Amino acid sequence: MGKKVTVVGAGFYGSTTAQRLAEYDVFDTVVLTDILEGKPAGLALDINQSRPIEGFETKVIGATTGANGEGYEAIEGSDVVVVTAGLPRKPGMSRMDLLEVNAKIVRQVAENIAKYAPNAVVIVVSNPVDEMTALAQLATQFPKNRVFGQAGVLDTARFTNSIAETLAVPVKSVKALTLGSHGDTMVPVPSRCTVDGKPLSDLLPAEKIEELVVRTRNGGAEVVALLKTGSAYYAPSAAAARMAKAVIEDSGEVLPVCAWVEGEYGISGVYLGVEAQVGREGIKKVVEDKLTDTEIAGLKEAAEAVRAKQADVANL
Repeated sequence: MGKKVTVVGAGFYGSTTAQRLAEYDVFDTVVLTDILEGKPAGLALDINQSRPIEGFETKVIGATTGANGEGYEAIEGSDVVVVTAGLPRKPGMSRMDLLEVNAKIVRQVAENIAKYAPNAVVIVVSNPVDEMTALAQLATQFPKNRVFGQAGVLDTARFTNSIAETLAVPVKSVKALTLGSHGDTMVPVPSRCTVDGKPLSDLLPAEKIEELVVRTRNGGAEVVALLKTGSAYYAPSAAAARMAKAVIEDSGEVLPVCAWVEGEYGISGVYLGVEAQVGREGIKKVVEDKLTDTEIAGLKEAAEAVRAKQADVANL
């Protein structure tokens, strides 16, 4: 059996994720699914025709799926499934406004993953991501380490980019980190931010760092407001594809992700943005690193906000 990844949802986010995964050339097959008849097959054909130019062999397959699980046999045997299905935000909408409508979609997708790809690692990116990750785990009944969500990789990239632009330095010289939830209770970690090894706090005044933190927290909304229709997908798809690559290569890379926390930082029983080692079985382990008291307090606050909402999704 070759290595296989499925991307559920062929909107801008899903199709760009499928393209990035194909171009990595680490999977034999990328399956792209959508409920719109013909759309995934058309996109798959288009990506496949770029193979001779970009020089990759990964085959992309498009499959139309139905409300009752029709078409899901195409995902059979997938090693990794990235769930992008759901409605994107419109200007003025919060991620939480999407909760009820996307919960129905994610539950149905998760049940079909459990049926056709029972050994897959599931990466959830549908918003609101912390809640949808918890719902996907409940609906698949997979072990918690095999279901995790995307947020920290994206938020950290947004934070890193803002720092690099503010200081006019290359992005590779900046090391940054964000934890907590995706959205209002995001916890940027200034104590772990450096530029060429120097602490960020030595290079920027506290109020400027706070400005960058706020911009990071509202990173998605800023893009949504400019686009007027749809939401971000270039940076989000890069984050999702990178996580899927870490899984299939069993890299053990430490990434900020939405993972199940059981005792780390004194927090238990919730999906939360933390650093974790990612590999073939999903989350190998949550990595507990040194944080300041303020940052730990922020993380605990994020955990309680998310916990309350994750309890609600069980009934959606």
